[in-house]
Amino acid sequence: MNLNIDRLESGYPYPLGATFDGLGVNFAVFSANADRIDLCLFEASGKRQVLCLELPECTDEVWHGYLPDAGPGLLYGFRAHGRYEPENGHRFNPNKLLLDPYAKRLSGEVRWTDALHSYSVRSKRQDLSFDRRDSAPAMPKAVVTQSAFDWSQDVRPKTPWAETVIYEGHLKGLTKLLEDVPPRQRGTYAALSHPKVIEHLKRVGATALELLPIHSFVQDRRLQEVGLTNYWGYNTLSFFAPEGRYMASDNSDELRIAIRRLHAAGIEVILDVVYNHTAEGSELGPTFNLRGLDNASYYRLVDGNVRYCVNDTGTGNTLDLSHPRVLQMVVDSLRHWAESYRVDGFRFDLGVTLGRDGDNGFDPRSGFFDVLRQDPVLNQLKLISEPWDIGPGGYQLGHHPPGFAEWNDKFRDSARKFWRGESGERAEFAKRIAGSADLFDRRARRPWASVNFLAAHDGQTLRDLVSYEGKHNEANGEDNRDGHSENYSRNWGAEGPSDDAAIEDVRDRVSRSLLTTLMTSLGTPMLLGGDEFGRTQNGNNNAYCQDNEISWFDWKQLESEHGRKLTQFVAKLTAARKRYPLIRAGNFLHGEVEVAPGILDIDWFDERGEHLSNEDWDNPEGRALVMRRCRRKPDGSLETVTLLMNGSGDTLTFKLPPPDLHRILIIDSADPETAEYEVGTDIEVRDHAVLLIVGTDVAE
Repeated sequence: MNLNIDRLESGYPYPLGATFDGLGVNFAVFSANADRIDLCLFEASGKRQVLCLELPECTDEVWHGYLPDAGPGLLYGFRAHGRYEPENGHRFNPNKLLLDPYAKRLSGEVRWTDALHSYSVRSKRQDLSFDRRDSAPAMPKAVVTQSAFDWSQDVRPKTPWAETVIYEGHLKGLTKLLEDVPPRQRGTYAALSHPKVIEHLKRVGATALELLPIHSFVQDRRLQEVGLTNYWGYNTLSFFAPEGRYMASDNSDELRIAIRRLHAAGIEVILDVVYNHTAEGSELGPTFNLRGLDNASYYRLVDGNVRYCVNDTGTGNTLDLSHPRVLQMVVDSLRHWAESYRVDGFRFDLGVTLGRDGDNGFDPRSGFFDVLRQDPVLNQLKLISEPWDIGPGGYQLGHHPPGFAEWNDKFRDSARKFWRGESGERAEFAKRIAGSADLFDRRARRPWASVNFLAAHDGQTLRDLVSYEGKHNEANGEDNRDGHSENYSRNWGAEGPSDDAAIEDVRDRVSRSLLTTLMTSLGTPMLLGGDEFGRTQNGNNNAYCQDNEISWFDWKQLESEHGRKLTQFVAKLTAARKRYPLIRAGNFLHGEVEVAPGILDIDWFDERGEHLSNEDWDNPEGRALVMRRCRRKPDGSLETVTLLMNGSGDTLTFKLPPPDLHRILIIDSADPETAEYEVGTDIEVRDHAVLLIVGTDVAE
């Protein structure tokens, strides 16, 4: 590269970012309000700026220039000139080095210092003051990249939604303690597709691995100062670059290789993505990229007082996806991950924020949803929304457009309440295990739109749900004030680990009943990684800052007798789900279709085999429930799947309703190792237990 150059060539406004064409690099960056943008180049270590040149052209608010003889590996950043008028929404400060929003790889990490702020942190005028220190020494640098990875033999699994079982895991935590992996590779992209990981995912019946954020993210200053870290990664620095801390080597294709191997094993990869906010925080936060490039365009600002950021996310800022260039950035990022990394889907953190049309609230017809639904690449992927944020009207479960699935927290809460023996829960529980049709059966949506889960990264693990009644987040350093106070958990007689065999017996039984509920309900099941072998966080229900044994998978626990048996039980459940289509019905069932004389497609009974009356449904002490689904098989024979659920504290005798069928018990959560056997009309069901019975015509 010629460092004696004094001017860039004009280049092109598209594509955005840094693009190597074989002879040089084109740079393009959006800013509607900047007066000038400089391209700054750095030597290989990133410590010294060696050249700074003005981007010579601005076309349609995109600043661009071309650097001949430059290529992959070049380190760069931007400096934006313009008005520093926070009261008018503008925060330009050319003393601050800015990351390219389209950077596909970063070199270095954020090194916290007050110089990262555009204002003088210690000034009484706060963000109305101006800081003249250079932030480059504390900033990571963008890297020009070129990928030639061969995807020609890759085949996406394309698992139908109705057959999907999602396994949620953390990229580092999944393998950090996996001794089969070479030490240097543990907790990295390279370990993600280790044969032991793939073998385990296949064993438990997972068809998709959903990873917590792997976009490059920032370690929070507050956490670092108290010796903690941002473990979960919901603090995005770059929407296009994979997190560098998860690299085991300098091979930029590590993640691509892992995804390629997972695909070969028939496992899809879904990324948890954070497009609702960035790591720049509130108006008092640092300046990394978007704030310095064009604060007034990228962020939603308070109407009538644009000095301040709208905070519908609880993180200090909110991206403005109603702006076409911001929406373009998000969609370009999604397409980058879909095409360059071949990921199979996305889970959108605080998805409601993405569907907010400026200050007009959530709109399922917003630009974000419309663009994704018509995009020929993205609309073929699995799209999942977290259907809430903290803004006005922020709870929107069931209100997303067709093509999107949604995390169903009503399923989570109702399942927990029913199995801990809470009164008055039977009717609500029935709605949730039948696919939550009251929420999702509109606009030709299907039961798969309900992503059912018992636990997720944000909250207690399944084991902790049956072991702790309170949260125990002391390790987070916030005096146990953080995290949800109500988890609908129950410790069954002792807080935390217990040596009492009776307590442990009921905990195990309730855990298996919850897992059976998850895997036999209509909808898409999502299993929190580690719940299949009893992973605990010692009662911590907000382990966002615990990059340690609290959060990491203990694979030795999987090999224990308890862990092995529970894992086998989960495998048994997913095998049954795969074997019997009625369990994963592709359409909503309303009990309005008569499959055979007197037999509806779905029906409800009490333990006596009697239909539930309105009074029965309203009975707060009713804790027994029978759900029967029925279909005609292709050969014309009748098949039923019946769940006998006893949420009470006593063993109950259930009487199966007619007709008289050949019935086989498939699952008993009270006896996980039982083999399949034929049952009669009257069946005992242990307290806090559930049975799965499959019936067929006697003639068959």
